Amino acid sequence: MPMTPGLVPNIRQLAPEMPNIASNDDDLVVQVDDDAPEVDKDSKGNILRIEHPDGSISISLNGKGIGGEESEAERAREWFANLVDDIDGGELTRIADELTRGISDDIESRREWIEDRAQGIKLLGLKIEIPGLQGATDGAPVEGMSRIRHPLLLEAVLRFQANARSEMLPTDGPVKIRNDSIASTVEQDQLGNALEKDMNHYLTAVASEYYPDTDRMLLMLGFGGTSFKKVYYCPLRNRPVSESVDADDLIVSNSATDLRNAKRVTHRTKLRPSTVKRLQILGVYRDIDLSDPKPIDLDSVQREKNSQQGISGDSFNPEDRDREIYECYCELDIGGFEHKYKKKISGLEIPYRVTIDVSTKEILSIVRNFDEDDAELPTSRQNFVKYTFVPGMGFYDLGLLHILGNTTNALTAAWREMLDAGMYANFPGFLMADMGARQNTNIFRVPPGGGALVKTGGLPINQAIMPLPYKDVGSGLMTLADNMASTGARVGGTAEMAVGEGRADAPVGTTLAMIEQATKILNAVHKRMHSAQAEEFQLLARCFRENPESFWQRKGKPSYPWSEQTFVQALNDCELIPQADPNTASHTQRLMKVMALKQLQAASPSMYDPIAIDTAALKAIGWSNPEQFLAPQQAQQRPPPELIQAQSLMKTNEMKAQASMMDSQTKAHAAEMKGQADLMKAKIDMIKAQNSLDLAEQELRSKSADRTSRERIQLVDLAQNLSVHPESAGLIEPLIQPAMQDIDRQEEMGMQGVQTPRPLGGE
Repeated sequence: MPMTPGLVPNIRQLAPEMPNIASNDDDLVVQVDDDAPEVDKDSKGNILRIEHPDGSISISLNGKGIGGEESEAERAREWFANLVDDIDGGELTRIADELTRGISDDIESRREWIEDRAQGIKLLGLKIEIPGLQGATDGAPVEGMSRIRHPLLLEAVLRFQANARSEMLPTDGPVKIRNDSIASTVEQDQLGNALEKDMNHYLTAVASEYYPDTDRMLLMLGFGGTSFKKVYYCPLRNRPVSESVDADDLIVSNSATDLRNAKRVTHRTKLRPSTVKRLQILGVYRDIDLSDPKPIDLDSVQREKNSQQGISGDSFNPEDRDREIYECYCELDIGGFEHKYKKKISGLEIPYRVTIDVSTKEILSIVRNFDEDDAELPTSRQNFVKYTFVPGMGFYDLGLLHILGNTTNALTAAWREMLDAGMYANFPGFLMADMGARQNTNIFRVPPGGGALVKTGGLPINQAIMPLPYKDVGSGLMTLADNMASTGARVGGTAEMAVGEGRADAPVGTTLAMIEQATKILNAVHKRMHSAQAEEFQLLARCFRENPESFWQRKGKPSYPWSEQTFVQALNDCELIPQADPNTASHTQRLMKVMALKQLQAASPSMYDPIAIDTAALKAIGWSNPEQFLAPQQAQQRPPPELIQAQSLMKTNEMKAQASMMDSQTKAHAAEMKGQADLMKAKIDMIKAQNSLDLAEQELRSKSADRTSRERIQLVDLAQNLSVHPESAGLIEPLIQPAMQDIDRQEEMGMQGVQTPRPLGGE
């Protein structure tokens, strides 16, 4: 490291008696003054250069830092280094022989389980089988017998895989962060959110094998009931990985009940010779010459898998063969690495990971399988995670193979019998008389509308040839097959529940009860998978603590400027847990919960946060970023423009309606006033007509009275004349007397009929 020329003589070496500073032969270890004002550090926080107030400079020459200790990652790499080169050759041979014999015993102890698993793979019916001429090896040896298989087991496995994948492997990543600290700070929350985002990006984009590999594991989990995940640091990919291990390839001692108390757990794997050579170059495996690999002895499951795929198991060219490797996690007492308790050899067997090449029986690596701080009484580290479908009575669990295997066998036999009965009904066999057998052939295939010559020897044809008495399929067998299929579907959790029974008014309580009963088995399996995935993420976090730089040294920029210190702090403060809800095993259940929450909010709106509820509802529907649909915080206090425009349009329409109503009311009022005016005018005209009539009547009466008066005057005058001429009184008096009476009567009637004229407009 270049230094200022004037400061070179002032470099100070630490005195050997200073106990508070670690010394190293490769370091220039110096004393650090407490008041040193300028300190240069690297990205890991190690002090590389100190400039003291007196002008002297303290410098680290090996890059480990002045007075600093090795990082946790460096200590882990040294602790878990390969020890095989430090162990005697004879000791290695003894270990290899003991482990090889033990692994062979473990394989033999589970042979029957392997055979059952191989038979179960056949029951899936993945291989296309055409009826043969020599009969089927797994059924009645009848020529032309059907080889169809009932898809009950296959349907159950596929349904489980599809549902499990949608819940355990969401599109935006399987991990979320849990922080149970009461006094969490804003910085811790930011670290947690950044860790969740980048961890999901790691498992979906960087570790691109994680999703398809887990998807394949879920298929075998539903089928066999047991699957495993192996979480480790891959030296070739230079990052932690989590890969599935088929139950057939994880060989466990027959005395084990779970992975933690197993004396010996062996992962059987196949590696290309070039991959083994790369690991030898990196120092992971011992660099020794290995002979050509021998052909791998496949077990029943491996042979059946190859048969279902239509491929051969091994290559005839030795150069193209894979090497079979045993990676055995066991407990050993190795000479030179004996366990010591209180500085005395205890003879205790401690955990190791031993890698053996099966062809040559050479040990490639021996690595400690316990933590350094647990060296007093070591306990093995967990490297595998067990996924369980239904817990069994031993180490291996129960799957759909065990639950539906016998039912699938029975249904397969019933289907084949019904198909074969139909075939014999269409192409029946027959018996011929001995006399009619003297002909060229006894195989007759008569086409539609065709015929065939048969020599009967003179016998009637119905006596020379008789069809075999095949029995047709009865309704009882068909009913039994349907009953077995429905029972198996119900037990396997694949029954189609007609919860509504075609009715729109089906009771809600009854529907929910039927859905709950139908999903109980699925919910239990989902909870077990959630627990196993949480354990898997904990092991993944442990790998990242030991190799932190592999997290952010990848393609693309991380969402947070990570350093080793901040990354380890985030892993320590937060817990990685599955994003899947352990209480919700399907999308239907999730939507039902959201609808129930919305109903509670509608019933008591003041008790709930509508934004939080709508956010949860959008996430349940499937939107990974529901915030994009929500209005900004400052705009949530006022209605959106669309609502304002709608309200304005509503007010305008309301005002138009009110104006139209007022116009209608005005017109109606005007029409009413006009009607009243017309009625008043009619009344006035009536009164005027009545008054005119009264005046005319009065005038007529006046004229009548005048005439009567004149007539009376004339009669008076006539009476006076009679008094002058008495001789004519006898003639005229009979005429005058009735006229006077008539005039009196008219006057009397006229006085009674005279009325006072009514004023204009009066009633």
